Amino acid sequence: MKHLPRPRTAVLVFLAYLAVFYGIWAVNGVKYKHVGDSASTIAKWYVAPLAGGALVLVVAVSLLGWWRPVLSEVQRAKPRWLLIGPIFMALAAAATLLAKNTSETTNSMWILLVVGSLLVGFCEETATRGVLVVGFRAAYSEPKVWFLSTLLFGLLHLPNWVFGAGPAAVAQVFLAFGGGTMLYLTRRLTGSLIPAMLLHGFWDFAAFVGKGADVLSSSLTFLNLVLALVLVRVLLKREKNVKIAQLGVPEHAAVAA
Repeated sequence: MKHLPRPRTAVLVFLAYLAVFYGIWAVNGVKYKHVGDSASTIAKWYVAPLAGGALVLVVAVSLLGWWRPVLSEVQRAKPRWLLIGPIFMALAAAATLLAKNTSETTNSMWILLVVGSLLVGFCEETATRGVLVVGFRAAYSEPKVWFLSTLLFGLLHLPNWVFGAGPAAVAQVFLAFGGGTMLYLTRRLTGSLIPAMLLHGFWDFAAFVGKGADVLSSSLTFLNLVLALVLVRVLLKREKNVKIAQLGVPEHAAVAA
């Protein structure tokens, strides 16, 4: 590890990712509600900003030497039955996808949506459940690590307001807090960030592909929020003052915020 984890360092990497992502959106003139309209819009407004953000994250995490703690836990959390949460999220995404009308989705759109969804899973999980979790664990107990990293993940969606989502972006913040909590549980319960990346990508793929199923999608997203908050309380109630050990980070290396 080239640089010991610090909250400040983690937040700076997170902000650098956002600057590149939203910078590319601004340059490409994104219209948020039309991202999935065609292969061209998906390429410009979904794949391109995520590719730029991925490059920033790969360079930053490599320079810091944080890949081991970013990608893996020292041990999986318990109880294992809490995996009903991530399983519910996966089934909800599958139900939404099956209910969509994809008759106007071309082969090029399918391919670009798959690529973009894999990128969003990699980028947003690396930036939040990865870098932010690693940085915050250097100074805070685990409940605070969960809350701060998930709050920033929710707020990550707020700029969507100015890019065309309008006031609905506020609701996105709250719903994303639920989704982020479920993805935090996924990381803790599986011991790896990879399943969280894949689940995140699948969730976004189901949201962007095709048309319709709005009521079903909204209902399942709300249920996902409620279930996530219930389950994370079960997980964290015994970790009030616990600092989680991290791969490659000496136990004495805790620092002030």
